[in-house]
Amino acid sequence: MNPTAVSPNAVNPNAVSPIDLPAAASALPAPWESRLLEQVGTAAVKVLRMDGRPLPVEVHDSPEVLLVLSGRLELLLDGAELAVGPGELCRIPARAPHAVRPGSRGILLIVEVPEGE
Repeated sequence: MNPTAVSPNAVNPNAVSPIDLPAAASALPAPWESRLLEQVGTAAVKVLRMDGRPLPVEVHDSPEVLLVLSGRLELLLDGAELAVGPGELCRIPARAPHAVRPGSRGILLIVEVPEGE
C-alpha cells in the first residue's frame, strides 16, 4: 500500500477544495496502490481501491486508521479476524501484524501518523 501520487493541492498548499474520493480511487493505476491525497501536519491521508484479492501480513512502524468508504474490508489483525463495513473505522496499532483477507472490496481511506509525532 505505497503512495503513488502527491496531493492535488501541491501547487497551492493553502487551497481549500473538496476531493472526490471515489474519483481519486478510480483514477489509481491499480488496486492496492494508495494515493497520497493530503498531508495534515505529519499525518498522511491516502485512498486506495480494494479488489477482492488478499494481501500478505505486513507490519508498519506507525499506527494507521482505516476508514471503509464503500464495500468491506476483511482483515486479520494480530491473529483475530475482523470485518469492517462502510462507514466503519479500524485502528491498526504501530507494529501490529495485519493482513487483508480474500473478499475485501471497495474504497478505503487511510490516515497514517509517524510514531512519536
